[in-house]
Amino acid sequence: MEKAVFCVAKTREQAELIIDRLRSSGFSNNDISVLFPDKSTTKDFAHEQHTKAPEGATAGGVAGMGLGAVLGWLAEIGTIAIPGVGPFIAAGPIAAALTGAAIGGATGGIIGALVGMGIPEYEAKRYEGKIKSGNILISVHTTDSHQRSKAKEIFEQANAEDIAVSGEASVT
Repeated sequence: MEKAVFCVAKTREQAELIIDRLRSSGFSNNDISVLFPDKSTTKDFAHEQHTKAPEGATAGGVAGMGLGAVLGWLAEIGTIAIPGVGPFIAAGPIAAALTGAAIGGATGGIIGALVGMGIPEYEAKRYEGKIKSGNILISVHTTDSHQRSKAKEIFEQANAEDIAVSGEASVT
């Protein structure tokens, strides 16, 4: 059965470390999902970068967040606008789930996509709150229990928060 291991990274540096370690451990780009707010058009982002905020370009937002080089190898990276929530940058299986929810006009945004991937609703609500406040959700999707254990170990070694494992529906 396909399962996913989830965690929350509090900083982009922590996320880069986790993704780099997952990649070095042999996880494929199809196994890893990342979701974080697209701050490329906010004043906070412009101040942080000491420049004018790039407008509209997904690549600019990803590179500006410092995750561009690390995320560049992930499949299906893009900006997804979630009604009532805002723009997010997503990669991997979670991008497909969010895009499907957006195209279908589904309500619930992040929560709906995460619940659709098999995360219990109470955990999905907690993750949504963390993501909205600027944290980064990272997950590894696999049928292999050894890979799940390795992903969990990488998350723990990087001091990630809210580490959880859940069964999931197929998100092709």
